Amino acid sequence: MAEKQDVVIIGAGAAGMMCAIEAAKRGRRVLVLDHAKAPGEKIRISGGGRCNFTNIDAGPKNFLSENPHFCKSALSRYGPQDFLALVERHGIAWHEKALGQLFCNHSAKDIVQMLLSEMKQAGAILRLETAISAVEKLSSGFRVTTSGGTIETASLVVASGGKSIPKMGATGLAYRLAEQFGLPVVETRPALVPLTLDPAQLERLGALAGVAADAEVRLGKAAFREAVLVTHRGLSGPAILQISSYWREGAEIVLRLMPDVDIAAALKAMRRTNGRQAPQTVLADMLPRRLAHFFAEEARVTGRMLADLSDRAIDALAASVQAWRLKPAGSEGYRTAEVTLGGVDTRKLDSRTMQARQVPGLYFVGECVDVTGWLGGYNFQWAWASGFVAGQAV
Repeated sequence: MAEKQDVVIIGAGAAGMMCAIEAAKRGRRVLVLDHAKAPGEKIRISGGGRCNFTNIDAGPKNFLSENPHFCKSALSRYGPQDFLALVERHGIAWHEKALGQLFCNHSAKDIVQMLLSEMKQAGAILRLETAISAVEKLSSGFRVTTSGGTIETASLVVASGGKSIPKMGATGLAYRLAEQFGLPVVETRPALVPLTLDPAQLERLGALAGVAADAEVRLGKAAFREAVLVTHRGLSGPAILQISSYWREGAEIVLRLMPDVDIAAALKAMRRTNGRQAPQTVLADMLPRRLAHFFAEEARVTGRMLADLSDRAIDALAASVQAWRLKPAGSEGYRTAEVTLGGVDTRKLDSRTMQARQVPGLYFVGECVDVTGWLGGYNFQWAWASGFVAGQAV
């Protein structure tokens, strides 16, 4: 005989656990299923083990979706201050880094433990190492067949995440379930991911692997100002991860290194006061030394003095640094992507509840939905907010 529940949630990640807490608080019998050995694994590894659990400035402008207004309702009903209040109620010490990013002082495990404690107090049940083999629609609810038996439930919440970081157990289950029940899926892609370069570019940049610099990275109207890191595969660092969500094959990105410095003006001023210096020597006062030498060689000004360079030559050298154009060959893929871009088409979901419009009782929350945040705590805020509103409705 099938086990009976009011709510079954597939996925014990950030969105799934938040949904379980809120649904159980309302007196619903809630069961959370996950195939992993431990809950909240992506929480545990996030933020270098300290979990960038939200961003104090999170708002609709920080999210990508084919339906950009969809996220507004959930984010307005459960914002960063709401989650921060929960963190503080549990006595978890935290600090703010640059750009509104909030981190645990001690460990990301504190956030996992907080969520588990809230679930237990509310009466939600967690069942790990449980694989889902089938989901069927009944006349009133759903039948979920698992490795541990069959469960019948009035409401089913899919919170199984996207495809990013498959070594953590990520699968495409949410997308398969969406398609099974007639919900379209917006094309999925790796997001917040390092970009790769072709062999010819890598050979040119080989000596720069490991070098980082402050930069503004631009692609069309999208621009991000943070660090860029040259790697043995291509480009990484926060600014690159951010722009990767906007990048498509064949597109060119433009890097403005040291964006606060007018390099052309600085070189021309130094030419007047100390023209015997080599261009790369002066550049090395503004950029990491290896980058300075790279750009000097690219502009073919090595071995010359600043006094020998015309305004035009200096402008060209400065432009190579502050309008550095590169065409990535690809990305490192889901293996290292922090999140998945695209997902369950939100035009088929109710933005107030996360319920599928044509399938009463079926909900999708978190990363599997076509709402993708910037780097810096935004995706966790979407998980908390979408899980919260679904938990209020199931």
